[in-house]
Amino acid sequence: MTQADFVVVANRLPVDRTPDGEGWRRSPGGLVTALEPVMRRAEGAWVGWAGQADATVEPFDFEGTHLVPVTLSASDVQLYYEGFSNDTIWPLYHDVIAEPTYKRAWWDAYVKVNERFAKAAADVTAEGGIVWVQDYQLQLVPKLLRELRPDLTIGYFHHIPFPAYGLYSQLPWRRQVLEGLLGADVIGFQRVADAGNFARAVRRQLRYETKASGILVPDASGGTRVALAKAFPISIDADSYIELAQKPEIQQRAKEIREGLGNPRKILLGVDRLDYTKGIRHRLKAWGELLEDGRATVEDATLVQVASPSRERVDAYVQLRDEIEMTVGRINGDYDTTTHTAIRYLHQSYPREEMVALFLAADVMLVTALRDGMNLVAKEYVASRIDNRGVLVLSEFAGAADEMGSALLINPHDIDGLKDQIVRAIDMPAAEQGRRMRALRKRVRDHDVEDWSREFLEALSVFHEKSSSAAAAAEVGEGDDGSTPEREPIDETDAE
Repeated sequence: MTQADFVVVANRLPVDRTPDGEGWRRSPGGLVTALEPVMRRAEGAWVGWAGQADATVEPFDFEGTHLVPVTLSASDVQLYYEGFSNDTIWPLYHDVIAEPTYKRAWWDAYVKVNERFAKAAADVTAEGGIVWVQDYQLQLVPKLLRELRPDLTIGYFHHIPFPAYGLYSQLPWRRQVLEGLLGADVIGFQRVADAGNFARAVRRQLRYETKASGILVPDASGGTRVALAKAFPISIDADSYIELAQKPEIQQRAKEIREGLGNPRKILLGVDRLDYTKGIRHRLKAWGELLEDGRATVEDATLVQVASPSRERVDAYVQLRDEIEMTVGRINGDYDTTTHTAIRYLHQSYPREEMVALFLAADVMLVTALRDGMNLVAKEYVASRIDNRGVLVLSEFAGAADEMGSALLINPHDIDGLKDQIVRAIDMPAAEQGRRMRALRKRVRDHDVEDWSREFLEALSVFHEKSSSAAAAAEVGEGDDGSTPEREPIDETDAE
């Protein structure tokens, strides 16, 4: 069996089946883009589901990465993925915007699938290797993997929010999840607040000592080790968006989009997965009221809402789609003219080239998330605005707000405040747009996705070097009394 020194474990492989079903193509998405150069340099392996229920796929190589498919049955997809991951953890971790469902059968499936991922990772990782586990579907894998392979250095990154303890404590399996995550040497979060919420949950539930970003975790030998839990905010491949935005054909497409909308003075844009965390209903309510109040007209401004399909078999998402489409129909029915529309609603997914054209066409970007780990769309819009124009209206409840203070920050629950900021964005002078956008673009370019992966892996390498030194000492028997020394615990100052 092929083994690798660096292994990524994620719910999905970084590839999708080609339309003919005969081959594979690289998946779109920030995580795949972020890790692709790392995987190439390390000749690494990636463990994940191939995306088709009951499909058994043998390991294969793809563009320099060894891919190890994990088989999920239709029952696994329903219970582990649609059930526990997306109807228990997702709503709970997003501040219970929708009510989480707690089912023991879902939890049992989650445990079994996490065990399967951990076993696959253990089998494919070389002695003393590094494993980086990704996201909330696999929160138990770090501990399971440490039990199977104590020689490994393990990282985990949590892409979504981690809730305050008062919410987290509702989870019937709260201790097991915390213990699962603490199997990692480095546990990364999007925001400082998320890392703080995690540390508080550990103190309250497990009574482990925490200090700065370090958590003292009991180990199998009866001693303790230090796990590092801190923020590593994720970003985008900014240069790829800049490159696309400079292409004449994409700039031409942006002009066509404006013309197709009747050349309104301003175009407002929302781009989201169709998810109750994204605040789409709040955005539509605010826009509808602005039209009703006469503070905006369809001849003057149009809202384009891209809502890509998401989790269409989960009841909460079916209801959300119905509600949003009814709202769009009502607003358009009240305010559309024969030449202009209030809302152009697009329940579709688009390739990156079309998205960049939309970013170039849009004068105002509306990111009104009720809770979001980061929200990379905000960064994609900013990176695409090579003219240093446009206005970003950004929810303070998105992780991006920590880094993007030059946006117009809003509380999406405050509909009157949201309306005021939309009007301010529509009427913002070019000079102010330029000042704000230049600051935003500098931040996104200075801290791109490669910086994110490098910073996380540098933190993880501290643990790996300590582990390697301890293993080497054990191998040559460097104990003063001739005995084999125990694995050296990692000093917290080193971890920082």
